[in-house]
Amino acid sequence: MPYLVIYDGLCNLCANGVKLLEQLDRGQQFRYAPMQDTATLAQWGIPPEQMERGMILIDLEQPERRWQGSDAVEHIAALLPSGSLWLALYRNLPGLKLLGDWGYAQIRDHRYEWFGRRDTLYLPAACKRCRDPLAQTD
Repeated sequence: MPYLVIYDGLCNLCANGVKLLEQLDRGQQFRYAPMQDTATLAQWGIPPEQMERGMILIDLEQPERRWQGSDAVEHIAALLPSGSLWLALYRNLPGLKLLGDWGYAQIRDHRYEWFGRRDTLYLPAACKRCRDPLAQTD
């Protein structure tokens, strides 16, 4: 099943997370789009302000199936090799899910000050249809 990961292409942590996911997945399950690409957001009916709540994962075969924020991270983890095992542990230890949700919100809200902001938009190497919506056009 293919999925679309919509991430913050200017966030250092987010870009490094996508790079890691690219290495783990090797183009098998995930496609990527930066949240700065408003055309992609419009294509999927996502208002730009919704991205303030965090990354989005969309099931491309059933686009109504979507996850956002820490739920998206959890679903991605479940799709990776051995991910279901770790996710079951995470969800079944009392209080860990609540702590994870809180931690995601803190990182989301402070990502630029804690991890830095990129000068250029990160576009995955395997993304053939990606374009930099922030690039200057002459």
